[in-house]
Amino acid sequence: MTQVFREDGTVVPVTRVRVQPCVVTRVYSQAGKQLVQIGTGEAKALNKPMAGHLSGLPSFAKLREYATEQSLKRGDTLALASFAAGDRVSVVGQSKGKGFQGVVKRHGFGGGPASHGHKDNLRMPGSIGSTNAQRVFKGTRMGGHMGDDRVTVHNLEIVTIDEAAGEVLVKGAVPGARGGLVMVMAEGEMVVAAATAPVAEAPVEEVVAAPVEEQAAPAVAEEVAAPAVSE
Repeated sequence: MTQVFREDGTVVPVTRVRVQPCVVTRVYSQAGKQLVQIGTGEAKALNKPMAGHLSGLPSFAKLREYATEQSLKRGDTLALASFAAGDRVSVVGQSKGKGFQGVVKRHGFGGGPASHGHKDNLRMPGSIGSTNAQRVFKGTRMGGHMGDDRVTVHNLEIVTIDEAAGEVLVKGAVPGARGGLVMVMAEGEMVVAAATAPVAEAPVEEVVAAPVEEQAAPAVAEEVAAPAVSE
């Protein structure tokens, strides 16, 4: 995060989001919706299934999908010009993992009183319910794993766009750690960077067995008698 100054002199805290080239890798329909898969980042190595899926395209490290009604085709590159200063966007990311945490940090409990007779009970959850049910109800706030969740922050403002550096400055904080992957989404259609030729799918070879009568007979090696050599 950093800060920028508006024209009127007010300071605005922003998060610098670096935008890498996003290429459409797949367009398909499911449950009546058109889904678009985009790839970004550079992968050092790909396994064979992923290499076949990205045939004719660069080796992408990350793939993400979203629903859209816009007509896109495989191989299109989404341009940074799709966004403009002042747009309201939603940012999706993976929050920081906090590990196993207690109820004070995870749910904001106040803990027990620090008075006489409450030794080692300062950050305990206390009673978790009536003893009539003889069980713990689902959803009871207790200690457990915290963070590392998919988080969406809505109604964030794009303050400015630096096309030379390939960065979008978003007002406020976005979910995730520094260097993490986030998705910036807004209403409207995406702008394609350049008209690209359609990328053909990986060819699939079809093997057809010939009829028995058309199959060639197997070659039989002829025995050749060696001539007798007289002494």
